[in-house]
Amino acid sequence: MTELCDLSARQLVAGYRKGAFTPVDAARAVLDRIEVVQPGVNAFVRVDAGPALAQARASAARWSAGEPQGLLDGVPVTVKDILLLHGEPTLRGSRTVRPQGRWSEDAPSVARLREHGAVFVGKTATPEFGWKAVTDSPLHGVTRNPYDSARTSGGSSGGAAAAVALGAGPLALGTDGGGSIRVPASFCGVFGLKPTYGRVPLYPASAFGTLAHVGPLARDAADAALMLDVISGPDPRDWSQLAPPAGSVRDGLDGGVKGLRIAYSPTLGGQVAVEPAVAAAVRAAVGRLAELGAYIEETDPDFTDPVAAFQTLWFSGAARVAQHLGREQRALLDPGLREIVAEGERYSALDYLAAVDVRMELGRRMGLFHQRYDLLVTPTLPITAFEAGVEAPHGSGHRRWTGWTPFTYPFNLTQQPAATLPCGVDGAGLPVGVQLVGARHADALVLRAAHAMYGAGVAARVPSVTGRAPLGPPA
Repeated sequence: MTELCDLSARQLVAGYRKGAFTPVDAARAVLDRIEVVQPGVNAFVRVDAGPALAQARASAARWSAGEPQGLLDGVPVTVKDILLLHGEPTLRGSRTVRPQGRWSEDAPSVARLREHGAVFVGKTATPEFGWKAVTDSPLHGVTRNPYDSARTSGGSSGGAAAAVALGAGPLALGTDGGGSIRVPASFCGVFGLKPTYGRVPLYPASAFGTLAHVGPLARDAADAALMLDVISGPDPRDWSQLAPPAGSVRDGLDGGVKGLRIAYSPTLGGQVAVEPAVAAAVRAAVGRLAELGAYIEETDPDFTDPVAAFQTLWFSGAARVAQHLGREQRALLDPGLREIVAEGERYSALDYLAAVDVRMELGRRMGLFHQRYDLLVTPTLPITAFEAGVEAPHGSGHRRWTGWTPFTYPFNLTQQPAATLPCGVDGAGLPVGVQLVGARHADALVLRAAHAMYGAGVAARVPSVTGRAPLGPPA
């Protein structure tokens, strides 16, 4: 029943309710799909069929008794190997983390999914400690793009995005500190949401501080909204979490975009060179928003590229990650990570606080911007997926990943909700993403607009990879 792999989480739950198939059927189908696609993409670092099938059988018994446990009972889910999963090692892509240990806790988002009966089919690949926007690590190797195995899946939630694209679970948990949900979602042609900071509790706290968000990757915005309702549940271990939401983000999801004031910034005021195919696809998507009744104004948010401040905060976080490591352990790190650790160790407290000042000013500017506009629309990335195994495209002139992600990391600095959905392909058939950014706490509005775009067929311009012959191992 491998066709079950291509159903959304909502369709699976509806099927369980009708008795058309069971969670065991769905889990087996997903596990079979993983076995087929894993050699070609390397999306997973761990798959445990035994526990997954046991969870699925328990879910099937609950559905048979007419007593489902929660909103996602029996739905296969993957977890990025940055987040704790009870009973499974969380190695974070690093040879410096010992797999031995009790591994006795769930991360808050994982705990909420477990409470709602989700079936955990595996842990997905990440670069070491999630430090960059492509997914390869000294421990697990290179994760590849479902549309072209010679290219990157993006990162750092690259395994999560590739898994969703290939039908290896309809829902995935990812993290996003500078684009790490949105970048791979864009490259792999799926939906990704970075919620408002604190909307999804996080524990243990990230070394990258309040840049790091937890959020869903999914087939579409409606599935992501369902998942967000679950993982937004409170957890006492995160002192920085927001108050519990007053209602469901699915309330009003069908409200459309008519009358919304939307700012369209194709290049952030000329600061970003965007590939023509990307620019054309995003402009067409914005045109659909106008046809749906939104008021579109081509304008730019009032800020210059905050990359220096972001890198000060990010590289300082990397230094914190490696602070406890001795010389021999540091030699095991990804060479690029070692470089930014060394740079982060050179920053002073005053350097860090100066970067915080830039962040605060950027947040002020965006707060005022959203008094005039409900949403900001940009390309998610200025490029499509490039060659796998490198941090930046050859010939781009960029050394660090921040050079080619200028549309994503500013909104980690400001803690705003930001989503990406597929809106077309380039000449090579690689997906293009369009980004929707809302004011802080406007997660429901971002999801509503994205859902309207799915309903209008914007994402249909990206052919699904699940209907094609599965990828074989890369040449």
